[in-house]
Amino acid sequence: MIVIDKPYVSDFLIKTIKENNYEIVATAQAKNMIADKKLNWITEEEAKDSLKKNPETPMYTNSENTINWIQKNVVSLSLLDQIEVFKNKIKFRELIKESFPDYFFKGVRFEDLRKLIVEELKFPFIIKPAVGFSSIAVHKVDTAAEWLQVLDKIDSENNHSKDLYPKEVLNISEFIIEEYIAGDEYAIDCYFDNKGKPVVLNILHHIFLSDKDVSDKVYSTSQEIIQKYKNEIEAFLGIIGEKAKLKNFPAHVELRIDNKGIINPIEVNPLRFGGFCTTGDLSWYAYGINSYEAFFQSIKPDWETIFKTRKGKKYSIIVLDNNSGIDASEIESFDYEKLVLDFEKPLDLRKIALNEYSVFGFLFTETQNGNEKELLEILGSDLKKYIRLK
Repeated sequence: MIVIDKPYVSDFLIKTIKENNYEIVATAQAKNMIADKKLNWITEEEAKDSLKKNPETPMYTNSENTINWIQKNVVSLSLLDQIEVFKNKIKFRELIKESFPDYFFKGVRFEDLRKLIVEELKFPFIIKPAVGFSSIAVHKVDTAAEWLQVLDKIDSENNHSKDLYPKEVLNISEFIIEEYIAGDEYAIDCYFDNKGKPVVLNILHHIFLSDKDVSDKVYSTSQEIIQKYKNEIEAFLGIIGEKAKLKNFPAHVELRIDNKGIINPIEVNPLRFGGFCTTGDLSWYAYGINSYEAFFQSIKPDWETIFKTRKGKKYSIIVLDNNSGIDASEIESFDYEKLVLDFEKPLDLRKIALNEYSVFGFLFTETQNGNEKELLEILGSDLKKYIRLK
């Protein structure tokens, strides 16, 4: 069963639903986003009855905006508890703290942030909403001198983004402060099969401009990355799956690997792969893996065969976030044609209405090893060269 909601559903996901005749719930939002009447639409009441009869029905959502619908229609308390523990980063930390006993974290109510005696905390640390999405209101704090400036930024970001997402997706009423782990960050699409075993569908290196950068801009995957980390990450996922008792469960997981090779969890995003149908679709462009079919049909990637035709290549998602400093009201258009000319092999371009989500779109690319300059340039770009003002 598939539940669809804003902000975005890709043509690839719709095509997959149609070709496999997957059940899709006919919510008003889904019908508004997808015009194809020939899909296997089921009513909300039919979906609710089906989930009541079989609480272990595999479910996939394209967006955490669907959580409110799930909470109202799913009777499986275990699934609802799993969603709650993963969406709330404080509860997630509590779940796994026995496996990571030395990791510092602290929950703080929004109204109490300015009352904190920040000098008593261990620097550097990360502060972010306990229930959050993307990099909204996420900051790295290196010294006490930065604290008030960071709080001012959080206030500004809250005012800007509070109406973009429902409270189940982004809620700034509570924040988590946690220790900063030096190392490389990775995003993983995976699912836990009907026996609870984790299956990795992709591993992407989240590239940053500096250790102060917390933005979502460039994610890259390759044969080298997957071969290096797949076994260790599956073992790590096994710990989470066992503690949360996950079965028939897709997830998008973020973690850091420090210079000693130790895996440290960041968060688990339940019942979906990367937001805006990004990482789930990239697996197809990069490796010929249909992540949605893999989940519903319990397909395990044959990596050895896949890599025979992917040597020496990186596959990336470029998030075209509006970091230009220019207000959306001042922008006439974005030059997508000029953008794609700056890349060796664009695979797919997705345009997003800037006034809705403060992002111009997403670009999927293939880059030969040795040509990473194009990725580094876009990572450091403020995108002004592509922006046309009114």
